[in-house]
Amino acid sequence: MTKPAPRKIAVIGDRFMLSSMFVDALHEHCKLTDLDISTHDLPWPDQPMEHGYEVKGMDGLKEYMGSADEVVKLTGDAEILVTHLAPLSASIMERLPNLKFVAVSRGGPVNIDMKVARERGITVVNTPGRNASAVAEFTIGAILAETRNITRGHEGLRRGEYRGELYRADVTGRELSEMTVGLVGYGEVGRRVVKFLKAFGCRILVSDPYVQLSADDLRDGVIQCSFDRIVEESDVLSLHPRVTAETTRMMNAETLRRMKKDATLVNTARGPLMDYDALYEVMKSGHLRGAMLETFSVEPVPPDSPLLQLPNVTLTPHIAGASVKTVRYAAGLAAEEVRRYFAGEGPLNRC
Repeated sequence: MTKPAPRKIAVIGDRFMLSSMFVDALHEHCKLTDLDISTHDLPWPDQPMEHGYEVKGMDGLKEYMGSADEVVKLTGDAEILVTHLAPLSASIMERLPNLKFVAVSRGGPVNIDMKVARERGITVVNTPGRNASAVAEFTIGAILAETRNITRGHEGLRRGEYRGELYRADVTGRELSEMTVGLVGYGEVGRRVVKFLKAFGCRILVSDPYVQLSADDLRDGVIQCSFDRIVEESDVLSLHPRVTAETTRMMNAETLRRMKKDATLVNTARGPLMDYDALYEVMKSGHLRGAMLETFSVEPVPPDSPLLQLPNVTLTPHIAGASVKTVRYAAGLAAEEVRRYFAGEGPLNRC
């Protein structure tokens, strides 16, 4: 009897989502010996991602890496593609007739033309919540860096300035236990931030019209309220919603001006939530104490961005979700979806 041909899996990783970790997870979850796995690692993040509006034939795709010819060559005649950033446009999928299943290790498959994938009968799964704990931890660090002058003190020392005035009562930071911290968005990240914040003893407000607070959070005194109220009452306002037509530029000139005098704004979510020109004017005026920005409308941030010149603004290069745990967890989620595909079980996270 002829032995069945091995199932072919193409793994296109990068220097964050390592192909080796995908392969380890596939062997652990699938426990099959007849797998034909090819691997390749793209040079992200050492080289920047691309966006479809800049490249012919990639219309509508975002945050991807790899040319059409490269992806077709690396995928070959594989039945399954496991990837993080490889693009799948209509023209690429046309050249991959054997492709049946794609596991993309990110929350949203913005590097895949989902309409065409569905039309071609290609199942696409994602890994929701893959970096939620990493982003939540980073958010707490961002809040502390701004409210306790950690960034200001460091920048001063690097310039040779020992900023003793940061100890003045009218300059030094307040403790979280005496603040109201507001979270816009109560998804995977928001819920974890709430959990961390409870240990600091602060008053916590949450604004999200599409979900209800958990029983534990209600019992612990977390307050669900309107967006208007959270903007006006928060000493620290932290953004965690998805980008939708409703939330795009939700932090505009009018909203920013309604925030409390000397409040702190933190964005570890997405750049389109902010009007960065309006934020610059508000920060320059001194209305807000500080802002910590992790994501931007244009990435990488232009070196001449005026926000880089403000002493009350801290910027980081979209690294909140970067942790080794994120890589392992996302690889495991993707591998479990592949196992279910082999077993004839339905996907857990179909896109």
